[in-house]
Amino acid sequence: MRTRSAKKNRINVITLGCSKNVYDSEVLMGQLKASGKDVVHEEEGRIVVINTCGFIDNAKEESVNTILDAVQAKENGDIDKVFVTGCLSERYKPDLEREIPNVDQYFGTRDLPLLLKALGADYKKELVGERLTSTPQHYAYLKISEGCDRPCSFCAIPLMRGGHKSTPMEDLVTEAQKLAAKGVVELILIAQDLTYYGLDLYKKRRLADLVTALSEVEGIAWIRLHYMFPTGFPEDVLDVIRENPKVCAYIDIPLQHISDPMLKSMRRGTTMAKTNALLDAMRTKVPGMAIRTTLITGYPGETEEDFQTMLQWVKDQRFERLGVFTYSHEENTHAYALEDDVPAEVKQERLNAIMEAQSEISAELNEAKIGQRVTCIIDRVEADGTYVGRTEHDSPDVDNEVYITAPEVHLKKGTFVEVEITGATEYDLEAVLV
Repeated sequence: MRTRSAKKNRINVITLGCSKNVYDSEVLMGQLKASGKDVVHEEEGRIVVINTCGFIDNAKEESVNTILDAVQAKENGDIDKVFVTGCLSERYKPDLEREIPNVDQYFGTRDLPLLLKALGADYKKELVGERLTSTPQHYAYLKISEGCDRPCSFCAIPLMRGGHKSTPMEDLVTEAQKLAAKGVVELILIAQDLTYYGLDLYKKRRLADLVTALSEVEGIAWIRLHYMFPTGFPEDVLDVIRENPKVCAYIDIPLQHISDPMLKSMRRGTTMAKTNALLDAMRTKVPGMAIRTTLITGYPGETEEDFQTMLQWVKDQRFERLGVFTYSHEENTHAYALEDDVPAEVKQERLNAIMEAQSEISAELNEAKIGQRVTCIIDRVEADGTYVGRTEHDSPDVDNEVYITAPEVHLKKGTFVEVEITGATEYDLEAVLV
């Protein structure tokens, strides 16, 4: 009974989806903690808050199943209350209320004050930059803007997150300072679109200025850029990456497709020629930079010719990092008016073909690193004593890891070390401490 009593008022926040949701959950938990609440992330608690994703079919299915599991636990008496927030409930609140009525309350992506009130807490505007981080202590996500103004035909994010809204630069610097004071050494900048940063507040793109300001925060050693939109890309950012040793030679730039008919239908605002010119500029201005991208197979009207164009382009470009999604037909998007005419099995076959090609490319790129000396950040220690780290070319959870043999040496998480690469597989490296 003592255990149950201790957990009776504990709030368990469950996060689904992308790093932007991780950030939002951390803000929520920071607000709850400031109000004196007992809050945990994906542990045990009698009150459950599920931060959902509603981006594509698989993500929506996972969110719904998580809600159903929590409702069942409530009916079994294992938990007392279930609250749902995030993208899925922003987009489908009336449907969810009708189909899963046993949830105590549903909230959207912009309902943080209302959610806090339902949890018996007050929203504190003065808590700029205060978060209860759920990532390992040495790295953290920094969301620099909310929403998106891009017109991409397949994307429902503007429906769930609204238009683009940049966070003032001084607030982000303050947040970075607070994170650094807690031991964070690596900042991972995230948004629906980093490249748009500043247009609404300062009437011009100011991502380069922001990155420079963040690099001046004492204690921050690495800054990494995620989710850069190709159209209107601010090339002064490349100068900062090249010249500032704190900015990782790494960019995540979701390109989605390369066939001109597909890019036009997707409303991406670019062409194959412009995309290739941008990639050439990246590699020329920042030699050795790692480029991560994501692609979509099976978009409406994608012909075999369109797909083969993309597959050959992947082979030619030899991206350091690449992921692929099959197209998801999302209601209320511009593409929903098109016929979802590529069979599911063809979408998957095309995805598999691209990932097979990328696997070979990744293996070759990794094997070329054998014998090189690189700097790694230590993320964790395996049970057998092997240290697991990342280079500046690797983001946590999605990219390569480096397995480091360092017998009789004790390394703390967040430590930077020099290693020599001794082995390679498709997606991981082996190394010894120098």
